[in-house]
Amino acid sequence: MEDSGDDHDAFIEKFILPPPPSSDHHQQQLPLRGLTFAIKDIFDVAGRVTGFGTPDWARTHAPAAATAPAVLAALAAGATGVGKTVMDEMAYSINGENAHYGTPANPCAPGRVPGGSSSGSAVAVAASLADFALGTDTGGSVRVPAAYCGIFGLRPSHGLVSTENVVPMAQMFDTVGWFARDLPTLSRVTDVMLPPVPAATDVDAEIRRRRPSRVIIPADCFKILGSVDDHTYEILNASAAKIFGSDAMVDNGSLGDFVSRNVPSIGKFMTDLTAVEASSSCVPALSAISRVMRVLQRSEFKANHAEWVNTVKPNLGPGIRERVREAIASDDESAMDDLHAVRTEFKSALAALLKEDGILAIPTVPGAPPRLRMDATLLEDFRARAFSLLSIAGLSGFCQVSIPLGTRDGVPVSVSLLAGHGGDRFLVAVAQELHEALQAEAAAAWGLSA
Repeated sequence: MEDSGDDHDAFIEKFILPPPPSSDHHQQQLPLRGLTFAIKDIFDVAGRVTGFGTPDWARTHAPAAATAPAVLAALAAGATGVGKTVMDEMAYSINGENAHYGTPANPCAPGRVPGGSSSGSAVAVAASLADFALGTDTGGSVRVPAAYCGIFGLRPSHGLVSTENVVPMAQMFDTVGWFARDLPTLSRVTDVMLPPVPAATDVDAEIRRRRPSRVIIPADCFKILGSVDDHTYEILNASAAKIFGSDAMVDNGSLGDFVSRNVPSIGKFMTDLTAVEASSSCVPALSAISRVMRVLQRSEFKANHAEWVNTVKPNLGPGIRERVREAIASDDESAMDDLHAVRTEFKSALAALLKEDGILAIPTVPGAPPRLRMDATLLEDFRARAFSLLSIAGLSGFCQVSIPLGTRDGVPVSVSLLAGHGGDRFLVAVAQELHEALQAEAAAAWGLSA
């Protein structure tokens, strides 16, 4: 690990958490031996207070009695923890700004937000302060900061990685995810974090050899981008054709139309979209999917944290304060059956679309990272478009990897690949196969348009 001499305000607390002692021979065989990792301040580390991004939470909670299994897995694989990282308060933002601890400085896009809520973890990796980092992703909290900071980020299939001893945001969607600067490291961490493949089988090798039979690059999802000048749609299509050729069918059909046809209950949530959600810069069916997910999320957040919020009355920063108040005051009970029906239908429809060997390729986020202290109205427009993309994996529980393409006009550009539930190793293998072509096509496209 390189040391930049500047921690970019990524850390709440620095410490060394060494791997458990073992014989020299055993240490040599550990898959993450010699790597360092940062830990989002949502994971319990025994003997230390988990702050959940806000001083009032830290003040009202005792030191953790046990360490989160995800942290223990990294340690057992030979990695060394280097500290707890800053996060958005109560994990309720994708921006990355923290009114109390400061905003981690985005090393890839100075003057712009790092993305949240796993802001410090992403910055620690992007600034080479750690080789990889642990974060959590409920509504986008790994994928967004990965995209904003120009690094790789994986949100695994929901439920595959233990969230024990991790402060819950909304368990229906909470996942433990991770960041890395390169795909080989991301792949090594993925192998450690996911449930092991049964011993004495060729399943793992078969998964890595499997190629997608279908790559879906829906044209409508790329209309959500604030501008098409980065040519990501063309870059993805050209890369898929170059790498997979006739082995994989490339499908540019509308994902919004597919959802409208195959998720019967979605119609009930299409009638009260905001002007932004129903505009030409959004895909209304995906906006409705986003609405369903956010209502379910706030309902679980309320169940988890209303008592603490009402008792402690925490001093939360702007944006977070209003969002938490809205969640605590909400009453969504009467809509629960319809909300869950949409979730069930959407998961089933997307599973039928992707099957075991399909890949869905979309923008990770709808454009460049917002500038620091951006106008709230403009930010809400951006958030609405972002969540219409992020909720695809969120509501389905499918796995998603954000892949950096490089920097254009001073800001990072990324794309995302999604695979069906449990297809995490397949997804990372496809990302490894495509990445070099994606970068080459991006360089060519941007060179022509510069």
